[in-house]
Amino acid sequence: MMLNPADADFAAALDGVVPSGVFREIEPRYLEEPRGRLQGRAGLLACPRTTQEVAALIRAAHDARVGVVPYGGGTGLVGGQVLTEGPAPLILSLERMNAIRAVHADENVIVAEAGAILADLQAAARAADRLFPLSLASEGSARIGGNLATNAGGVNVLRYGNTRDLCLGLEAVLPDGRIWNGLTRLRKDNTGYDLRNLLIGSEGTLGVITAAALRLAPIPARSGTAIFVVASPRAAIDLLSLARDRVGEGISAFELLSGQGFDFLSETLPDIRQPFDTPPEWCVLIELGLIAALDPQEQLAELFEAALERDLASDGLIAQSEAQRDGFWMVREQVPEANRRIGSVSSHDVSIPLRALPEFIAKAAERISEIGDFRINCFGHLGDGNLHYNIFPPKGADRTAFKAQSGIVARAVHDLVAEFEGSISAEHGIGRSKVTELEIYGDPTKIAAMRAIKSALDPQGIMNPGAVLRL
Repeated sequence: MMLNPADADFAAALDGVVPSGVFREIEPRYLEEPRGRLQGRAGLLACPRTTQEVAALIRAAHDARVGVVPYGGGTGLVGGQVLTEGPAPLILSLERMNAIRAVHADENVIVAEAGAILADLQAAARAADRLFPLSLASEGSARIGGNLATNAGGVNVLRYGNTRDLCLGLEAVLPDGRIWNGLTRLRKDNTGYDLRNLLIGSEGTLGVITAAALRLAPIPARSGTAIFVVASPRAAIDLLSLARDRVGEGISAFELLSGQGFDFLSETLPDIRQPFDTPPEWCVLIELGLIAALDPQEQLAELFEAALERDLASDGLIAQSEAQRDGFWMVREQVPEANRRIGSVSSHDVSIPLRALPEFIAKAAERISEIGDFRINCFGHLGDGNLHYNIFPPKGADRTAFKAQSGIVARAVHDLVAEFEGSISAEHGIGRSKVTELEIYGDPTKIAAMRAIKSALDPQGIMNPGAVLRL
């Protein structure tokens, strides 16, 4: 169905429908995404202050058949936040709906509006002596509504799960402007279809999340962080198994880093202090969160000794202070920025069955070498099987010279992911950048069901048009 633009006529029709001050000038940031690969179309920008204002805007867009692009913190990496073609949309930013509505520490629940910045939500939890465990490199600007809409992952998925696993209830505006009051704090509510989980991960294509009730967790009494040098990804997987045998669910994060990532940091961010004088080919960053009776540094030291005995690790550093711990994590969190500065030929966010990861890494390198002389930075959330497998031009070359090979590289990586029965999108979503990949690698029955759901809830097709499903 053809959509209409969010133009002056649409704005005039909204006069009196929403209060003054809702509409703002569109700054460039609303039309961009972090990697600079997509440019959005400018229509109108609305920044509502209440759920009722969101509902009024969506109702008007529904009646006028105007596309709506929900906008969170703008940190998404697959273009879900920018409409690149078609009639200019209504950009709906919830940045002014950023209140922490309630903290129920005794229930381990926090209720926040969708525009709350993730770091502010974490701080509100800490003020109540609780932990909100979702943790991302972009947490200083990412907003919880966007995290929910994309089912964001991050470094603590191994222990606490994706954003989906942290959500108890939602308040949302459906595509016809009706408000769904599902903001429950209940752990059990077995009353039919789960609209909460339908909206989480739907990337704004089925409605607009306006608030959420979210799970908190106790802050671990003691924590410890270490970096261990490992001989290979297989050794890293075996080390993870050993660590689980020793500390069980006390592992909060288990991240894989490659020597190429350290080289990129040296090349683009030389002021960042690296943990080793000579970058190892592979290493893992481990974080433990333990009960008061267990000493994390002692546990890490014993783990390292056991890893040495089994030839799983050859060197290691255990953080002796909070500053050193922060330094370790700074290295991990700045790898994506170093990647951005180098400029990738093709970037991939994939998940592979855990035991198959080492074989995938080896075979993927072979296939990429058959295409050309590229650098590979393979890193990510090893504990949950999520790799960021990114391909870069040779040192000194510009990625633009390899534009013609980008699709060939992506197809080679994703074909191999399919062979290993993995996923072409582990945590970033589909957005607009991976619509074709979803059509190629997705299950046809699932895609048909998704289209049926989209058609039932959004028959006008106004919600984030072109994201996830092709128009």
